[in-house]
Amino acid sequence: MRRGECSFFFYRVTVVRVCSCADFGTWVLWTNTKERLMSLHVVDHPLIAHKMGVLRRKKLPTKDFNDLVAEITALLLYEATRDLPTEACRITCWSGRTTVRRIKGRMLTFVPILRAGMGMLEGAKRLVPGAKISVVGLWRDHETLDPHEYYVKLASDMSDRLAIILDPMLATGGSALATFDLLERSGCRDIRGIFLVAAPEGIARLQAAHPGMKIFVAAVDKRLTGKGDPYPPGYILPGLGDAGDRLFGTK
Repeated sequence: MRRGECSFFFYRVTVVRVCSCADFGTWVLWTNTKERLMSLHVVDHPLIAHKMGVLRRKKLPTKDFNDLVAEITALLLYEATRDLPTEACRITCWSGRTTVRRIKGRMLTFVPILRAGMGMLEGAKRLVPGAKISVVGLWRDHETLDPHEYYVKLASDMSDRLAIILDPMLATGGSALATFDLLERSGCRDIRGIFLVAAPEGIARLQAAHPGMKIFVAAVDKRLTGKGDPYPPGYILPGLGDAGDRLFGTK
């Protein structure tokens, strides 16, 4: 393997920037100009690293967990929207007419995956309060870990909008994959995902199904739970536990 490259499952990626994710290993932001590979952005920032460290604490109160999720989501969204096109427009400011920049095209839409994705919506709307809200409801079979759709409500004119999926955990990748497929069927051409924590298994599954997509995460953890682990299957280790329960104070 040549210097500057690393293997991720069965995909070759070119390292653009190495990112340290708290104390849970070193992962990378990658692209590849020869192949249409998924762009994984591990947002390496001291504020995110610190807040993720607090978020992982087992006995963190529900309010604090919600506040931190909102703050981290806003920081990730800042990176996820870095390349939005802008256009010039004329306004009147205190000293007269001047030219400023504004985001070009239709307003983007956030797509929280119920129910845990709703916990990220507050942080996202702080940055883009005018965004349209699309909602996808999925429940996961605890035996097969497969997602099942029970509710969908999308914004109009999806083909003209950037859609940003919100979900705290990218575990098996099943829910994210189902949502990407649904958005593609609606005509959406620019789909991105924001996740707080991702597992290597989920990243590989999305890569196989949707090469070229962009996802933004605060951390890539070690693996998913499975046989022999003292936890339910399909959870991220070390992870956050059940993010939905922690967001809504349920068990």
